Amino acid sequence: MTEKPNPRIIGLTGGIGMGKTTVSTYLANRYLLPILDADHYARAAVQPGTPILAAIRDRYGTPILHPDGNLNRRRLGDIIFQNATERTWLESHIHPYVRQAMTRDLSELCKASQTDSPKPEATIVLVIPLLFEAGLTDLVDEIWVVYTSDDQQIQRLIERETLTSEQARDRIKSQMPIQEKCDRAHVILDNSSTVAALLKQVDHALHTQFHPH
Repeated sequence: MTEKPNPRIIGLTGGIGMGKTTVSTYLANRYLLPILDADHYARAAVQPGTPILAAIRDRYGTPILHPDGNLNRRRLGDIIFQNATERTWLESHIHPYVRQAMTRDLSELCKASQTDSPKPEATIVLVIPLLFEAGLTDLVDEIWVVYTSDDQQIQRLIERETLTSEQARDRIKSQMPIQEKCDRAHVILDNSSTVAALLKQVDHALHTQFHPH
């Protein structure tokens, strides 16, 4: 029996507020691709009762929690996006958890692709905002970066997260410059125009098989 090829693993990243969710939702709905989203694992890491949330509470005190025990993300964001030391501390807890959980689920999907299931997965998408910053590039075969102009990014963040301009800039500065991400990408998706134009680029990229060196 001929061994089935390993699935194509795409790492989707880009700057905050640049359109990763638009692309991943389209890939899931239009092409029915499995999506592993790092933000999903990061949220799971700080659910009530988890060791990481307990560490966050011990470091910042109970005001970092809502009355129901859930993490006050806005308050935590105000801390870590203004203080690189605190952001590094938090990431040292979150990133290993995300890697472990994502690797586990990716392994299961890859195993399933080698079976005689009705729909073996040929392509898997990993949505990782901090793909480069967290050192997770080894999990993927190719890297897609979504980008917009700085002004568009700031405006979208202000509207989406109800942030001030300064808060939006703090969040953007916490990430690797988008140009550096584009320089390391195999596919660059320009989201400075319409959604239709963006999705047309996605269609083209998905149907262009990239062969890593």
